Amino acid sequence: MQTPLNSQTPEWTILKLLKWTADYFLSHGIDSPRVTAEILLALAMKLRRIDLYLRYDQPLSKTELAAFKSLIQRRIKREPVAYITGKKAFWSLDLNVNPHVLIPRPDTECLVQTALQYIPELTHTGYSLKILELGTGSGAVILSLAHDRPGHHFYASDLSLQALLTARENAQMNHLADQVVFVLSDWLTAFTPGTCQFDMIVCNPPYIPTTEIDTLQPEVAQYEPRMALDGAIDGLAAYRSILDQSRYVLGTNGRLFLEMGWNQKPMILDLCRLFPEYGNIGVIRDDAGHDRVVHLTRI
Repeated sequence: MQTPLNSQTPEWTILKLLKWTADYFLSHGIDSPRVTAEILLALAMKLRRIDLYLRYDQPLSKTELAAFKSLIQRRIKREPVAYITGKKAFWSLDLNVNPHVLIPRPDTECLVQTALQYIPELTHTGYSLKILELGTGSGAVILSLAHDRPGHHFYASDLSLQALLTARENAQMNHLADQVVFVLSDWLTAFTPGTCQFDMIVCNPPYIPTTEIDTLQPEVAQYEPRMALDGAIDGLAAYRSILDQSRYVLGTNGRLFLEMGWNQKPMILDLCRLFPEYGNIGVIRDDAGHDRVVHLTRI
């Protein structure tokens, strides 16, 4: 039986607390218990993680211990670490995240990597592309593209005003605010068909069937924004809207890149083939070997 985490006990040093917390998280089924303990303790003590090991025999003050206990309680309730810290690293950026936006996943870096292959560096061509991300959330994808391919024209839309404010905050924090235009829109409804020709549209749509959301990990089902997860009955509602609307704002030879669930390839390819305006349909696998990004060309 573990010793209770009592603020009256004087011997709670950093090293002892890390071991106690890792064991406690492990007994409660928390992923990566040691790493999680380090992240939360560093947050409570306002230190870098590496500083924990430089000061491993330092005891915590009562205030620090109380703050750490509060963070532990939040994680035991399965609140995601990213929401507790308010931070998440993605691609080459550090981002602010909150319950208004989906926490960026490593899987989505496949979307960024794929899109970058079709965005030339301006040193190689004088032509600037117009690139739009739909459902930008934290801005992870569009900001990664703007960071790696400066000089092009980047746009980001979302139905959630809170999400757009978060994305704009991340743009400012990463010195990209002058490179991205943010638009409040339900997919492409804010863009006039035929008058705003984009060269590329990228999106990580909600693709989880409604009935499956409550079966996901509590960190996802209970905390992440449902509108960023819920793909309706079959998980494909957003794809239908995007495929329908994008054909009117993509220029000839414009490209569309959509992230998808690892098991959705057959259904999504069948859906794509219902729109004759698109050609060169293909699928890219992520680093884990899962089908992850479908790409199409406006013909």
